Amino acid sequence: MTELEKLKQHLFYNCDSEEIRLQCEWAKDLCYEYNRLKPSARADREAIIRKLFAAVGEEPWIEAPLQVDIGVTSRLGDRVYINHNFVCLDAGGVSIGNDVRIGPNVGIYTPEHAFDPVLRNAGYEHSFPVVIEDNVWIGGGVSILGGVTIGRNSIVGAGSVVTRDIPADVIAVGNPCRILRELTEEDIRAHSPLL
Repeated sequence: MTELEKLKQHLFYNCDSEEIRLQCEWAKDLCYEYNRLKPSARADREAIIRKLFAAVGEEPWIEAPLQVDIGVTSRLGDRVYINHNFVCLDAGGVSIGNDVRIGPNVGIYTPEHAFDPVLRNAGYEHSFPVVIEDNVWIGGGVSILGGVTIGRNSIVGAGSVVTRDIPADVIAVGNPCRILRELTEEDIRAHSPLL
């Protein structure tokens, strides 16, 4: 089994292997190209996004700069908007649903190095997937660790560190991120220019 196959199956793999390094270089070269494009070069930007990720829905929009580690392990739904300085260490796979909004300076970190210092120094790690369901809003400066699911319609407040699952239809904040309360109709009315 190759190191990339191990990575995709969430087994321990050697992140220092030539195979993984080449995959990372491929993804980072695409990010480099993306980050050098003019914002008005929409077609070129979308073409790179579609090449970088395993699957991409309709109308993706990612502000530069963008940094992605692996690329082919992750998926974007329809109408995903990601603001500036998105860092996606996506070895474990990242699935972002439809109509998700992600603020600036957000990081998703799926890999976890081996706890044993000898194995860690030899380059061994494994990764855990991240799932962000439909209609989620992630505030600026949020860190999301591997193995986490954020439920549909939820809001994660700016600066939060998400270390465990967040259910649907809640507002969650803090370090570590905790449920503040359920998202209510009153919240929706109070923060809607159309109601």
